[in-house]
Amino acid sequence: MRETDFVSSFAKGLNTIEAFGETRQRLSIAEASKLTGLDRATVRRSLLTLAELGYAEYDGKFFTLTPKILRLGHAYLSATPLPTIIQPYLDQLSERAGHNASASVLDGTEIVYIARASQRRVMSINLTPGSRLPAYCASMGRVLLSGLPESEARAVLARSEIKANTANTKTDTEMLMAEFRQVRAQGYAVIDQELEIGLCSIAVPVENDRGQVVAAINIGAPAAYVAAADMAERYLPLLRETQKMLRLVLR
Repeated sequence: MRETDFVSSFAKGLNTIEAFGETRQRLSIAEASKLTGLDRATVRRSLLTLAELGYAEYDGKFFTLTPKILRLGHAYLSATPLPTIIQPYLDQLSERAGHNASASVLDGTEIVYIARASQRRVMSINLTPGSRLPAYCASMGRVLLSGLPESEARAVLARSEIKANTANTKTDTEMLMAEFRQVRAQGYAVIDQELEIGLCSIAVPVENDRGQVVAAINIGAPAAYVAAADMAERYLPLLRETQKMLRLVLR
């Protein structure tokens, strides 16, 4: 891309939007400036523009995003056929497994949920399309990271905020890289309460008809109901079947 084609003010505005999050729902100009690394004047203009367009509210000190901001994410979901194609297969998978089934794509250091079919809530957080989780400790994240060249996967880990969510969470880079190799070799990933105590999950990659990995799907179940060691025997055949059907319809 030519330098003259890059709109820096637009990029800074998007950077400002990304400063908001689940634990950062209200931000002052100073806080947003610190989070984005942009100077206060630039952040102030971006936030006031968002407020003027109805994407944010301003109470004189703090800015809060409004529901209108969802239009940006909805534009992706509406313009991308992947979630629409996957959803009925997820519904069927969830029904047959008797547990939640989800689909996600990799976005930087995180996975983004693009479709979900719920049987029961097994996590303390409510996951819906658009929700994000760290890729390194999620089953779908490990599947997607294992599909990258090792140098790229290592670079993602270097940019990730790796922390021990539970006593089971793998946080050592070399241990995670070894895990990616195992996932790549066996074609699936199992998480044993690494993201949250009480939750096990198993994921497989989703490929299109050209063999390109375009997403991942998983089944999540309470650890009290099924041990991580039994996830593959119980649910991998269902995931493989769904994986095969999706490859036939994804172009």
